[in-house]
Amino acid sequence: MSGSDHDDRIGEAGIGRSRSFVEIVEQARDLAKIPRPILIRGERGTGKELLARFIHSASPRRGRPYLIVNCGAFQDELLLSHLFGHERGAFTGATEQRVGLFEGAHRGTLFLDEIANLSRNAQARLHRVVEYQTFQRVGGSTPVKVDVRLIAATNADLAGMIKRGEFMPDLYDRLRFAEIVLPPLRKRRQDIPRLIDHFIEQLHAELPDLG
Repeated sequence: MSGSDHDDRIGEAGIGRSRSFVEIVEQARDLAKIPRPILIRGERGTGKELLARFIHSASPRRGRPYLIVNCGAFQDELLLSHLFGHERGAFTGATEQRVGLFEGAHRGTLFLDEIANLSRNAQARLHRVVEYQTFQRVGGSTPVKVDVRLIAATNADLAGMIKRGEFMPDLYDRLRFAEIVLPPLRKRRQDIPRLIDHFIEQLHAELPDLG
């Protein structure tokens, strides 16, 4: 691969030019063609969400919905409603039917960040969706069929959590049809400036123009 080709390809991912990251991007590009779950592991700040977005954009599902949920940002019941939607009257305040992220991501990609924060109940519900692509809204009894490509990410030791009974081994196996491990930034220092540039651009886009 020439230097210019190298830069162009890594530029698509937007998160690194180190040799180790080149290999990861090529792996991700190949996996993007296969509509099966991917588990991304790595320390905080290594670019897990950016890599997930790259996989979606390199897949046949590009142009379809790409939705994100931080599994650690909601309490259990709220997360279930967020993921699967709910029926009217399912709980106090549920005054109308709500479509969840799985339905919203139909024929697209759903990125589940901080997957280790799922409760055992949520893990069981998610396992069924991964296996059958079918679920029921909270408070509902009608099966809902979806076609969603899942990408999950964590910085936790899921194997250790399984040994402690904190994470379902069956769900772990289903999510890791393929597993991508991002090396820590201390081992890919040349990628740090690019990540800094990305986050500065993101911050500028989110803040109002004060100029």
